[in-house]
Amino acid sequence: MTKKVFFYVQHLMGVGHVFRAARIVRALVAAGFEVDLVFGGVPIPDFDSGATRTHFLPPVRAGEAVFNKLELPDGTPVDDAWKDRRRDILLDLFERTRPDIVLTEAFPFGRRQMRFELLPLMEAARARRPRPLIAASIRDILQANTKKPERDHEVVEIIQSYFDHVLVHGDPAFTRLDDTFRLTGEIADKVFYTGLVAPEPPPPARRRAGVVVSVGGGALGHTLLRTALQAKPLCSLRDEQWTVITGLRTSEAQKAELSALASGRLEFLSFVPDLPALLAAARLSISRVGYNTVADIYAAGCRAVVVPLSDGIETEQITRAALMGRSGLAEAVAHTDETPDGIAAAIDRAIEAPVPDRAAIRLDGAAETARLLARFAAAPAPA
Repeated sequence: MTKKVFFYVQHLMGVGHVFRAARIVRALVAAGFEVDLVFGGVPIPDFDSGATRTHFLPPVRAGEAVFNKLELPDGTPVDDAWKDRRRDILLDLFERTRPDIVLTEAFPFGRRQMRFELLPLMEAARARRPRPLIAASIRDILQANTKKPERDHEVVEIIQSYFDHVLVHGDPAFTRLDDTFRLTGEIADKVFYTGLVAPEPPPPARRRAGVVVSVGGGALGHTLLRTALQAKPLCSLRDEQWTVITGLRTSEAQKAELSALASGRLEFLSFVPDLPALLAAARLSISRVGYNTVADIYAAGCRAVVVPLSDGIETEQITRAALMGRSGLAEAVAHTDETPDGIAAAIDRAIEAPVPDRAAIRLDGAAETARLLARFAAAPAPA
């Protein structure tokens, strides 16, 4: 009998985890699962999740002024009545789809703002007979919780109360959940590593040439784009073709500022549908250090300069960049060196160094997620 997965995905600001979820969805469908993707963020134009069915909840996003305050796409703050309506829609979807597996993206390690609907969903799943399997889908490096460490205990309580498994989309040989979640020992029996959720490796290029500068969606990448362009005439790759991918959220004013810095052979793009293919033909990638971008770099096999986002709050990218630098997987630039001279020097070091050996890193995280869920689903139903 075909098993049904109810996959809850809510994006609040960036969309990288949505595309990671889509890779997992496609692997699940390819493995014979039916997938109901429940999408709670602002719709992404032309986004194809690959799910059997996609259900759109009334969209909500993080507040532009205060991240943990939810608001509608037009900026209107949400109220309790709106939350109640959305919760009821979610619970109705759960009742109608009658899944064998409930999969949550990030929660309870993230998406704390969505507890108003996710905790009722957990209660409904726990009360159902036969009870569906409940699993969390999380990235390999978590945002540090230094201001309110008691929230880690809340995460453990939710995991122990509702969840059967925690799927960590990373390679434990590179980093373990223990490194960024201090109470991992209390849930260790539920934790499984899948490897990175990466794209299929593109065909190797006969000859690599050029530089690709990318910043994901572009919301928090303008500083790096500007600094990389200022570094171009200072580095050994100044005469190569540079492709600068600004992201869909770059404003017209920002694009004008970047155009004014253009020099030599250079092309601006807002978006590319297949970044790994572009990177597979490049000599060098310059980027932030988000999960998906790093997975794309590993799959493409190119040299890389990585510059973490540092806004006084973000820690995930700083942690990932430091690990990559220490492991020789990329040339990591500290945020204090995010200057034209600093970026130019990193480019030169990356080109002069041997090609990074990333062969040992597991990149089959989507397929392994499907294999694990199939194995869990074949076991006796949870009590």
